[in-house]
Amino acid sequence: MHSPHENDHFRDGHEDPLINGMHSIIRLAVRMLAVLMVFVILWGIGDVVWVLYQKLSTPPMFLLNINDIFSTFGAFLAVLIAIEIFVNITLYLRDDVIHVKLVVATALMAISRKVIVLDYDKVSADYVFATALIVIALGVTYWLVVQRART
Repeated sequence: MHSPHENDHFRDGHEDPLINGMHSIIRLAVRMLAVLMVFVILWGIGDVVWVLYQKLSTPPMFLLNINDIFSTFGAFLAVLIAIEIFVNITLYLRDDVIHVKLVVATALMAISRKVIVLDYDKVSADYVFATALIVIALGVTYWLVVQRART
């Protein structure tokens, strides 16, 4: 008869070579995603530089209007979101668990980016309300996760 601890050990895949092999493949895939995300981040930085160069080099030179500033914000925030996703990936590699607080914070940052660059002249009221509901839902979720972590 096996003890409950032994069964848990087996269920975790530590004694099954097939499960161990598949787990190794998944970890390799996550490492590959981390490397690819670094390229995405570097590409995004290049995009921010390009956007700024284009905006500052068109007449009137070295001046940004409000639309230019918003497009620059959008490019910056896209890079920051990519960095947050990279942090999620590396934390998963380190701890082998999903960090809910960080994932929700990343989603909140992504939807916040949408809100910041939203052109209210081009979107419907339904889109604005749906976006607002997502922001509220993620905000409440984040607050609940933080509250739970404190207890």
